[in-house]
Amino acid sequence: MRWFDLLTMKIAMITRRRTVGAKLDEELRFHLERQIAENIAAGMTPEEARRAALRTFGNPALLRDQARATWNWAWLESLTYDVRHGMRALLRTPGFALIAMLVIALGIGANVALFTVVRNVLLKPLPYHDPDQLVTIYEGDNAGNHPSWSPYLPVDAGSMQDWKQAAQSMAEMSFISPWQDYNLSAEGGKLPEKINAAWCSWDFFRVLGVEPALGRTFFPDDDRVGAPATVILSASFWKRRYGGDPAIVGKTIWLDAKPYTVIGVLPPSFVYRSKMIADPLQVWTPLMHEAPPSLMKTYEDHEFLVSARLLHGTTLPALVDRLRAVQKQIVAAHPKPAVHNSVDGLSMLDDAVYGYKTPLYALLAATGCVLLIACMNVAGLLVARSAARAREVAIRTALGGGRMRLVRQRIVESLLLSLGGGALGLGLAWAALRWLVHARPDMHRIESIHIDAAAIAFSLGEIALCAMFAGLISALSSANKTILSVLQESSRAQSMGRARAGLRRMLLVVEIALAVVLLVGAGLLIKSYQRLRNADIGVPVDNLLTMHISLPEARYKKPEQWVAFFEDLIARVRAVPGVQSAGLVSSAPGEGWGGDMLMTVVEHPATVAATDMMIRAAEPGYFPAIGIPLLRGRIFTPDERLERAHVAVISQAAARVFFPGEEPLGKHLKSDFTGVVAEVVGVVGDTRWFPSERPQPTLYWPIYGNDYSVATIVVRAPHNVDSLAMPVQKIVGQMDPDLPVSNVMTLREAIGKSTVDSQFDSILVLAFAVIALVLAAAGLYGVLAYLVTQRTGEIGIRIALGARRETVLGLVLIDGLKPALFGLVVGLSASAGVVRLIRSMLYETSPLDPAVFAAVAATLLGVAAAACLLPAWRASRLDPMQALRTE
Repeated sequence: MRWFDLLTMKIAMITRRRTVGAKLDEELRFHLERQIAENIAAGMTPEEARRAALRTFGNPALLRDQARATWNWAWLESLTYDVRHGMRALLRTPGFALIAMLVIALGIGANVALFTVVRNVLLKPLPYHDPDQLVTIYEGDNAGNHPSWSPYLPVDAGSMQDWKQAAQSMAEMSFISPWQDYNLSAEGGKLPEKINAAWCSWDFFRVLGVEPALGRTFFPDDDRVGAPATVILSASFWKRRYGGDPAIVGKTIWLDAKPYTVIGVLPPSFVYRSKMIADPLQVWTPLMHEAPPSLMKTYEDHEFLVSARLLHGTTLPALVDRLRAVQKQIVAAHPKPAVHNSVDGLSMLDDAVYGYKTPLYALLAATGCVLLIACMNVAGLLVARSAARAREVAIRTALGGGRMRLVRQRIVESLLLSLGGGALGLGLAWAALRWLVHARPDMHRIESIHIDAAAIAFSLGEIALCAMFAGLISALSSANKTILSVLQESSRAQSMGRARAGLRRMLLVVEIALAVVLLVGAGLLIKSYQRLRNADIGVPVDNLLTMHISLPEARYKKPEQWVAFFEDLIARVRAVPGVQSAGLVSSAPGEGWGGDMLMTVVEHPATVAATDMMIRAAEPGYFPAIGIPLLRGRIFTPDERLERAHVAVISQAAARVFFPGEEPLGKHLKSDFTGVVAEVVGVVGDTRWFPSERPQPTLYWPIYGNDYSVATIVVRAPHNVDSLAMPVQKIVGQMDPDLPVSNVMTLREAIGKSTVDSQFDSILVLAFAVIALVLAAAGLYGVLAYLVTQRTGEIGIRIALGARRETVLGLVLIDGLKPALFGLVVGLSASAGVVRLIRSMLYETSPLDPAVFAAVAATLLGVAAAACLLPAWRASRLDPMQALRTE
């Protein structure tokens, strides 16, 4: 048990050092006094007995040190001393310590925040059972009929049911239509509201492996025509609308003026996301109960996604190959242009974060640059600090201090700075993530973002790397110096000052190069965002208000009722004081996809393939209200309604595509899906359904017909159009108190909502670039100030010998700008290659945009000149006599 006793004693030396030390001293004293007593008993005098005992035992102090070395961990005691020494050294220079920790905190905080986002959004498995086996299946279009959507297109009901039958041994498939919505009736003093909904097959939640937090999910008996209406609520909607009341299960809510029984509430961790779903879904209803029977039989109406779980070791490519073979058979059996001819798929995780990978990885790389710049900045500060402490270190070395021990002390000091900065950085990361969650609730998987053990471990790793990097560079900066040379140097004119300055200049060149890369990336993203935000969508966007309504078929059963409601509504809106003009449309420009259809020209040969075009339903006053110009022909009239609504106005792009080199007026367009024929009576200007998409061929036909029970109200005013939102909503409430008005916003706000990703990315990269630029400028200032200090005597001699102060100013300024110029050249060269990686994030902006590169170069040189100016001015104002006295 000797090893156990020794271990116990070593632990006691750490936890009860004073007590154990006193016990050791007492034991040594006891043995010495006992030996003295024995010597006295042998006839010695007390003095002789003490001298003999000491000769027998040896030096008590040496014995005490040897015993403590045996009972103690020497390395730990030495490390503890180094930590205490480092803390005292930093406390002697609190300004230096605070600046260094703040610099490290900026780098580590930004890096930990983005690491947490990337890990939780892009890498963390979905909160489902065995999520690696979950995939989303889309249809594809090799014919190029849908260039804006390819290669991932929604699925038709006919194909997905054939797929399920043909591939049942390879995957378990479920279906979802996530683009539905309901009008939730007013209840309990709460206003009516429109809620996002999904139709799903009864086995959807079973395939995903999701268990409800309350109640149950759908049974097969719920998912059939004629079954009692049931609904499942999302956790966020349940908490917001019903206050988290567990008694909601079994209660009835009214959706589209029809009663639905709440059978379950989903867990908070379940937020279904897909590349085609913009907003979180709030309620779920059974597919077969909700969908029209005709929709479930067609191969030409694409309203669904397929969520599948791979079985028996099947891979996604193998499943896609099998489904493509099935799709070929479907196309052969149903040779219609609207029947898609291919199949594609994504893992469910990739589908959920589609479009986020490049921006998030770019932001993570930007924070990595900031951290590297911060480390180099701190390393430069430590190099300068080591110069000031060179004599102290030389004296300690002369007194026996080992080189490795001194290096370790530098690293320990750097570690203390990094630990302080890392703790502050974690606080900054936590605050940044809280801001992100509130600022971007629309971001996919935002609910999963939080600092966890992995983020803390990552921050500890970064702290260690920062400490090693900065500490080793500081130690190596004076590694080749001899003790005698340091002791012989004066405090103001050290011969190695230039060498240390050279190392700091090298670090500074890298800092500036990284800052330039960030500035170029930020400049490109900002220019792209400005062009996207200012993209011409075909109409004047200012002073235009939009809002959406949807008439429930349970109360408005006939098209005549829809037309009467819309006519009465728009007449009342136009009578509101302050309204310049108003109109109705199914979907306004810039607000997203609003429906498309394959169309053919009746007068053209039947062999000409159908072409896809955007479909809009509009009221005649819509065109002047929103500002779409009439180019040829006329707008349909209010009398062209219901049975007489078979007229259409087409966009200029549609005229070019469908009627190249011929007059479109009087021609007829036919829907390849419904067979409806409409006569072209006018041509209007082009619009964009999304700011970043080019104008698509568009057809407008009367909203007073063609089976439209939904509408967007468009209101234009000379100024303060926001103030008209409440009067228009009051009109809707007066006409139908249970009808909600949704998406109330100006067209400018709607476009801003669609460009929020671009705005967010550009602002963050710009913020990181500014931080990098400030750190680089601070580093440049520090290097030049250090050089001026080192060259005080030289500058004094130059001035004493007649050098003009303007000449000294120029020489010092040029000396300081050299690393900035080198860094600028390196940074611009690196940027030319790096920015190609963000090409997909740029809108109508070249990755090598010369204006951006020139602006970055000018900004960098301007900031560098400003950072160098103060040290250079001080150098030019030196008093020669005072400078020479310092030698």
